[in-house]
Amino acid sequence: MQVDLAVVEEDLDRRMGIFGACTSNMLNMIGVGPFLSIPLILVAVHGSKVLLAWILGAAISLCDGLVWAELGSAMPYSGGPYFYLRHAFGAQTYGRAASFLVLWSSVLTAPLLIASGAVGFSQYFHYLRPSVHDAGLCALAMAVCLINVVLLYRRITTISAISIGLWILVVGTIVWIIIGGAEHIPSALRAQIGGGYPVLDSAFWKGVGAATLIAVYDYAGYYNVCLIGAELKRPERTIPYSIIVSILMVAILYIAMNLAILGVLPVQQSMHSSAIVADFMQTVYGAKSARVADVLILVASFASVFAILLGYSRIPFAAAKQGEFFSIFAKLHPTKDFPHISLVILGVLSACACMLSLSTLISLVIVIQAMIQFLAQCVAVVLLRRRHTEEDNSTFLMPLYPLPVVIAFVGWLLVLISTGARDILIAFAMTLIGVAAFLYKSRQEQRWPFEII
Repeated sequence: MQVDLAVVEEDLDRRMGIFGACTSNMLNMIGVGPFLSIPLILVAVHGSKVLLAWILGAAISLCDGLVWAELGSAMPYSGGPYFYLRHAFGAQTYGRAASFLVLWSSVLTAPLLIASGAVGFSQYFHYLRPSVHDAGLCALAMAVCLINVVLLYRRITTISAISIGLWILVVGTIVWIIIGGAEHIPSALRAQIGGGYPVLDSAFWKGVGAATLIAVYDYAGYYNVCLIGAELKRPERTIPYSIIVSILMVAILYIAMNLAILGVLPVQQSMHSSAIVADFMQTVYGAKSARVADVLILVASFASVFAILLGYSRIPFAAAKQGEFFSIFAKLHPTKDFPHISLVILGVLSACACMLSLSTLISLVIVIQAMIQFLAQCVAVVLLRRRHTEEDNSTFLMPLYPLPVVIAFVGWLLVLISTGARDILIAFAMTLIGVAAFLYKSRQEQRWPFEII
């Protein structure tokens, strides 16, 4: 499914290898989310069969990851989704509208997504310093966004080294948690798989569905590597393998961490804990270790902001290089060869978005991305497969096609159905505004659908 598109990132350096790509994905996936959402998942399933939610979440993520892997291998460009939909739906017709909407949604959601990690950082910081008021926590979240802009203001090779260092701290924190409860994992596992499943109980499956949606959010980020495709070594291999490896590794870490915690803490305590990892570490190691764990979780959330800002800063840059967005976003740093204007603008917008609540940020991000981008990408991979020829053997093709596409498509529909009507209406309104902006821009330039024949 090799795609013949003009390469617009010729000035970027392809220097990040598969290890750096995996660490970038995993940093995006393992933010503060899993440390805060474990009690939410437990509440959704009433403290039982939590393992099922994490496995289903991993399965949906893996299927969607295969969609990203195939598209990213065929079009290994920075700002990947912009190119995927543009080529699949017609570069000069509907693909222009689809890719513009991806760009539109990215500019809207990237600051929200980045801010969600920063706000999560500030909330967990509050566990360490309860005396800090809301205004101080908001200022702290803004500072996290701006500090990450400073860290990313450099060459991709240096960024890869920073990513690996942060990855070691993040994974090390989870491994520490797992080791602390390792001896209790077998008993927790037996409790999760024993007793059978109430197959005909609709309330049970409704709870599992709600828990699975939270798990899917915690797995999100496996596609970060597709946003920096032009800066990867051998991207046709690095992209698919880093996505698959990242999802599998994070799934193992999440499941083991949950079993370790459930094996130590009573279910009722876990369900109502506001700092479950701190409670766990205090039970196993003592108060000092709990505070150290809090600090490491702050590092995890900080690293997530780092990875997300890195990836999304490349999307407006890629579009601007093709003349599809404001030209200022196409500017590269004169000596360090990275899109510094795009980085700074998204960083500042993210700092401003920190004034919203964490729940609002997460909900809007999920709905907008699912509605405008993720569902469309499932359709795009099917359209591109129809054009695939026997000679196109240099790119990754997902196994068991089209089953993973169907599962991913249904999974994102369930995400939309599970969210509130308010957020769906907001996302729909933003989409309509994006369509209007596209039509206005096209009319001004007399391009499709207003081109003069």
